[in-house]
Amino acid sequence: MQEHKSIQEMWVNYINFIGEDIIGTDKKYTSWHFCDNEKGANDLSELVKNGIKRATTGLYYFYEIEGETLPKAGDLSIITDWQSIAQCVIETQKVNLMPFNEVTEEFAKIEGEGDKSLKFWREVHISAFNRQLEEIKVEFSDEMLVVCEEFEMVYK
Repeated sequence: MQEHKSIQEMWVNYINFIGEDIIGTDKKYTSWHFCDNEKGANDLSELVKNGIKRATTGLYYFYEIEGETLPKAGDLSIITDWQSIAQCVIETQKVNLMPFNEVTEEFAKIEGEGDKSLKFWREVHISAFNRQLEEIKVEFSDEMLVVCEEFEMVYK
C-alpha cells in the first residue's frame, strides 16, 4: 500500500524545520496510527497533537511473532489518523518492557486517555489486546509483557 502524500510532505517539512536538508539527512521514520478503529485512531492522534497523550503501549507478543524491532529512544514516527493522513511527528524518549500487571498509575496518566486512571487504562488495554489476540486464538494474561513507549510530539 502506498503511503498518503501528506506523510512525505510532513517529513520534508519536519526535516526543514529542524534545519536539515532532505537530501542529506540520515534520519528515518515510520508512520502509523493508534488503535484498531477509526474513532480511536482519530481521537488519539488529536490527544497527541494537543500534548495530552505522551505514551503508548503494545503487546510484546506481537513484536515477537511478527519479528518487529522494538522502538528505542530517538526513533521518529509520523502519527496519522485512520485515513493515513499525517497529523504530527513524535520522537521516542524511553521504552520499557514489563508485565502488564506492573504498569504504573504514572504511566497510565501520560498515556492521556479517558480519566487517566490506571483502572481506565487497564480496561481499555485489556479490551484492545483481547480483540487482537482473539484473531489468532491466544488468551490474554495480565502477566503478558507489554512495550511501554514514552514519546514527545516534536512537530505538527
